[in-house]
Amino acid sequence: MEDLAVRIEEAFRGRRVLLTGHTGFKGGWLAIWLDMLGAEVVGVALPPDQPDGIYQASGIGGRIRDIRQDIRDGEALEACFAEHAPEVVLHLAAQAIVRESYRTPAATFATNTMGTVNVLEAVRHTPSVKALVVATTDKCYENTGITSGYTESDPLGGHDPYSASKAAAEIAIASWRRSFFNVPGAPGIASARAGNVIGGGDRAEDRIVPDLFRALEAGKPLRVRAPEAVRPWQHVLEPLHGYLMLAAALLRDPVRFSGAWNLGPAPGQFHTVRDMVGAMHAHLGRGTWEPTIEQNAPHEAALLTLDSTKAAEQLGWRPRLTFDETVRLTAEQYTTPLGDQPLGQFRSWIDRYNHHADH
Repeated sequence: MEDLAVRIEEAFRGRRVLLTGHTGFKGGWLAIWLDMLGAEVVGVALPPDQPDGIYQASGIGGRIRDIRQDIRDGEALEACFAEHAPEVVLHLAAQAIVRESYRTPAATFATNTMGTVNVLEAVRHTPSVKALVVATTDKCYENTGITSGYTESDPLGGHDPYSASKAAAEIAIASWRRSFFNVPGAPGIASARAGNVIGGGDRAEDRIVPDLFRALEAGKPLRVRAPEAVRPWQHVLEPLHGYLMLAAALLRDPVRFSGAWNLGPAPGQFHTVRDMVGAMHAHLGRGTWEPTIEQNAPHEAALLTLDSTKAAEQLGWRPRLTFDETVRLTAEQYTTPLGDQPLGQFRSWIDRYNHHADH
């Protein structure tokens, strides 16, 4: 069988890549990585909502075409695509917080579902585009509590508005792929379903790791809502590597690599919230936590697992970091002073990950 471990360096050098959501956590890391690969990056996003997140901390906005644009405005988005004529589109912009989706369900659907439809339409009307990768989520599956891991053919669903909005986006992606991108010469369209991503540069509200560090800074115990909930923890660079491999593969063979892909942790690497918090405190050498019970708290899944066999066998993508390495690297990234060369520090972490992946 041919080697499916696509060399992303060759795929992105000199290419114009439009990245939505570059002011966010995952998007900020991906913008840095694409810049390192020699891509001509066009970032399209709302202003950052984390004043001390990776986008501001790294200064990556000064290295790319940095555009403020709301993906809910389909007409303006199509005009942006027409102006910049990207070859590759990586769609990461989203309302990504489960609990926020209970507070703003209609806005969550407007961003996550209709925003994705707007991206699909912009791609459809932009002849230069050859590949589109849409980041969705492990939470897009109908959660039945299985322990073996959801596969790409399992039913979509979602109890909370966030999960349902991402499942609806997956349905839209499949519809557009079959209806408009099934002709010779059409761009490849893939969706990528990653797990619970952690890593430095994330300062979002209502996410466990940023909450943990805020509790440490305040000298208070971390309040944990669901310590026994099982999650597919992975470092942010793991799925981003998968997104890049997927885009590179679509450029090479859009028919073969179009479709849905799970990009989760290795089998046996799923752990409880209690495990992750305990491991993080152990690496840091400090910190305490306490369970908290909220009356009438919104539903959150107790068990989430993914089966990423398809990505391993057909794409050549595999997670490189163990759970312990993921937690240790995250702790390092939150506690390392960025100094007067912050972008260089973030690049060094990507270089280290690449070295790890190559060996």
